Amino acid sequence: TVIAFIILTVFAITGKCVLSVLGISLPAFRIAGGFLLFFIAFEMVFEKRQERKEKATVIAITKDHIHNLAVFPLAIPLISGPGSISATILLSGSFSSTVDRIELIVVIAVCLLVLFASLVVAERIDRFLGVTGRAILTRLLGVILAALAVQFVVDGVRSAFSI
Repeated sequence: TVIAFIILTVFAITGKCVLSVLGISLPAFRIAGGFLLFFIAFEMVFEKRQERKEKATVIAITKDHIHNLAVFPLAIPLISGPGSISATILLSGSFSSTVDRIELIVVIAVCLLVLFASLVVAERIDRFLGVTGRAILTRLLGVILAALAVQFVVDGVRSAFSI
């Protein structure tokens, strides 16, 4: 969670600068990020994401990267992956003041603290939810993420075409 916090904080602070250096407008990134988040949401709703995570974990273990599991695949890409990085850049890009970005970093820290607490008690939560509970929660959160993704695309199109 510390590594994920560092990664997301760097993108919260420098994300807009990185986009401008690469010549990518915020509306274009909003649209691309929205599509990416929608793809992740689609995988969550139709249970494709779990298969991909398991394959990534198996590959990491079989390639003798057990000592790096905290960084890959846990911190990158499972916690601070393309979806969370895109959301962080999009949110920080929509803030004009430094205070707003600091508030975003505080929110990221709080979310990651909750995540850390969840990881500590993950086995108990997993037993409590069971297979059915996990499937329901994953699909529900996938639908919410899909709605957020569509909103990113809509906002990006509005900004790009000044609708």
